Amino acid sequence: MHLQHWVLLAIMAAGGAAVIGSYVWGFSAHPGSAEALWGGVTGWLRQFNYVTMLLAALGYFAFAFWLFFRADPDTVTVFGGARYWLFHVIFVVILVPSALWMPLLFGYLAQPGGGQWAAVRLVLVLAGIGSLALLAAILTVSPRETGTSYWLAVAGAAAFCVQTAVLDMLAWPALFRT
Repeated sequence: MHLQHWVLLAIMAAGGAAVIGSYVWGFSAHPGSAEALWGGVTGWLRQFNYVTMLLAALGYFAFAFWLFFRADPDTVTVFGGARYWLFHVIFVVILVPSALWMPLLFGYLAQPGGGQWAAVRLVLVLAGIGSLALLAAILTVSPRETGTSYWLAVAGAAAFCVQTAVLDMLAWPALFRT
């Protein structure tokens, strides 16, 4: 693997561990709180969320596979000239806010206030923007890709965007009630 792949792997491993760790902390420090995190989102939208969460997780594996095993850091450019390292930045923008969401939300639930809610919204917006940037970067990759793994990466990034940029960034905050 190329050094750029190792850097991305380190970012994804550390960031992923932080995200999972925040969930472990959240649920262990606040047992029985899962329902509160939904904030009143019920019915078909919650069911749709379950499906999109699964598709987003599978999509993560699809675009990670492409980034590690098909995208050559020495030749790949995105957005008309940015190099592979931009994927490092994009994953930091996705993973750091994602790791902060649960602690910030529990902070808001404990002491509701405008500043707390703004912080929750900010991390969702950053993660959503990061996922949109990831999809756009994959779509603008040069040299132009045509293989199956590339199109699975596109589909995976699109599913990830539905979850993070549509449901998490837009729908959940609009429907959330304490």
